[in-house]
Amino acid sequence: MSVTTALIVAFVYVVIYNLDNLWLSWQCLSRPIVIAPVAGLFLGDFRTGIIMGAGLESIFMGISAIGGSIPADPTTASIVAVAYAITSGGDMETGLAIALPIGTLMTSFSGILMPFFSSLAAYWEKLATSGNIKNFTWQVIVVGNCQTLISGAILFVGLAYGVSGLSSLLGSLPAWVLTGLGAATSMMLAVGFAILTSMIWSGEIGIFFFVGYILARFVGLGSLQIALLGAAIAITMFFSEKRIIDLKNSLDSSASASKGDDFF
Repeated sequence: MSVTTALIVAFVYVVIYNLDNLWLSWQCLSRPIVIAPVAGLFLGDFRTGIIMGAGLESIFMGISAIGGSIPADPTTASIVAVAYAITSGGDMETGLAIALPIGTLMTSFSGILMPFFSSLAAYWEKLATSGNIKNFTWQVIVVGNCQTLISGAILFVGLAYGVSGLSSLLGSLPAWVLTGLGAATSMMLAVGFAILTSMIWSGEIGIFFFVGYILARFVGLGSLQIALLGAAIAITMFFSEKRIIDLKNSLDSSASASKGDDFF
């Protein structure tokens, strides 16, 4: 990848990440399903960006930051994976397979800087209690941009000087290794869905999981058709439950009014 292209992609990362996390209070713009198509657009292959964005989102959607600990950075992982697949002519499966290790590595770099920024907590608390909102706001903006710029610089170096080396390394691997990477990619997608499903699983909606499996495995419906059926069922259940709640509230109001009339 040329230095100019790497610089453009790193700039996109810095702008979108700051816009999403610093200015808009996380509107999911830095998620793989958004950042991957944007990276693909700037690299001249929007279609690959969209396809990989969907796959990467499936992998990372179940990964949550618990207690400030992030297992892997989905934003940088998505950009590097898309850049590898587009600029080196590699297949998308390999790009998806290397996304998680890259995201973990980028999180490690961020963890190195965390003690420094955490050491400023006492100063920020003192600044917040002073009531100087303008000064406090600028401090947050400057520190937030510094964190993103450091990650952007690391991303730039990796894209400008590391993608070609990574492509050469993967190109020298035997076919069975690449086959294993493809199999690992499929398993990562399944694990991502499994983690997400475990978060929302309940006895009331669990049946729909098996219905979806039957529709995909035996009926032959695609994911889009199943998603549309699921959306129709969800909307129907929402309005049905809403009518029940409204009716219950109406009956409760009538009962309260009747008790008031009996009192008088």
